[in-house]
Order: sequence, then structure tokens, then C-alpha cells
Amino acid sequence: MRVLYLYCHPLPESFHAAIRTEALAALAAAGHEVDLLDLYAEGFDPVLSADARRRYHDESRNQEGLEPTIARLRAAEAIVIQFPTWSFGPPAMLKGFFDRMFMPGVGFDISDPAAVKPLLGNIRSITGIVTYGRPFWYAMWMGDPPKKIVMRYLWWFTGWKARRCYCALYHMNVATPEKRAGFIAKVKAAMAGV
Repeated sequence: MRVLYLYCHPLPESFHAAIRTEALAALAAAGHEVDLLDLYAEGFDPVLSADARRRYHDESRNQEGLEPTIARLRAAEAIVIQFPTWSFGPPAMLKGFFDRMFMPGVGFDISDPAAVKPLLGNIRSITGIVTYGRPFWYAMWMGDPPKKIVMRYLWWFTGWKARRCYCALYHMNVATPEKRAGFIAKVKAAMAGV
């Protein structure tokens, strides 16, 4: 399967980098073709400029400058999305990716505004790998927005057809080495099932 691995963390020495290394190895061992899209390393511009917003609904112009990244999204059969939870949401870089990439003609068809249709039916599997600095109960009290983004928001763009998996490490800041190792093992097992 062609997997777009959407990675969003700025630090190469982070625990997230260690998770990514193991996840990519597990995907390769399972025989998947992986396209790593590291938003920070590739210098993705998350800002939806005034000009881009003005042409957002114009499908003849709204993809200008984003064609290579859009091609990668359209080529994917699965998406693995890895990010830390900051302020109970995804990092601004990742939110900007959604704002810029999931547009008319790419993420959805808005030709009939009363019946918007998803366009990413090529995606058959969505896996989230997410860490939180706060405990599970606190994330639940806040409504767990990161989980909803992965399990509901992204799922809609596939026409509600993709398989979904969510790997979450809550309260990471106090997680023992054993708990972190267990989480990496969980992620590796999930990659085998992508």
C-alpha cells in the first residue's frame, strides 16, 4: 500500500523522532511504499495568505504552488499522521496543512454547496499517532480534539470508508521509559495493520 506518512514535530532529538523511526521501519517491514512528508523538514508553509484565501473556491487557481504536495496526497492509499498535542489541538503547522490542502477540488467537491462531497476516496486507511502532555481524563474533559480530527474529520474526506486506528500516549511528560517503550510497540503493531 502507498502510505503518506504525515509527520509534524520540529525537533529531530524528540521522542516523536524515535517513534517515527520505529514506525517507518515497521511499515517497510510490512512491505508498504512510504512517502514521508515531514512538514518542518520540508519547510511547508502553513499560512493561508490573503491571496490564497481569495482564490480558495476557484478550482482553476486554488492549487497554485501546492501541486507537488497535492499529488502526494492523491497518490496515497493510506495516511499515517503523527503529531504532538499542543493547546489541546494539533501544532499550528499541521492545522495550516489542513487549511491549505483540504480545499475544493482536492479534499471535497463544493459544486453543490448544499451537498458537499468528499474527494479523497483513494485513502483506505487512516492511522493517528498522537502524544499528549496531560492525562487521559483531562483530554476527555476537553473533548479530545486531536482524536476527533483523526477519527472523524479526516475520515469524512474518504467518504467514511477508510479503516481508522488511533494510537495515543496520554500524559507523556510523566511516562516511564517502560510506558514509552510500550507505546512504541503499540505503534509498530498498528503499522503492520495499515
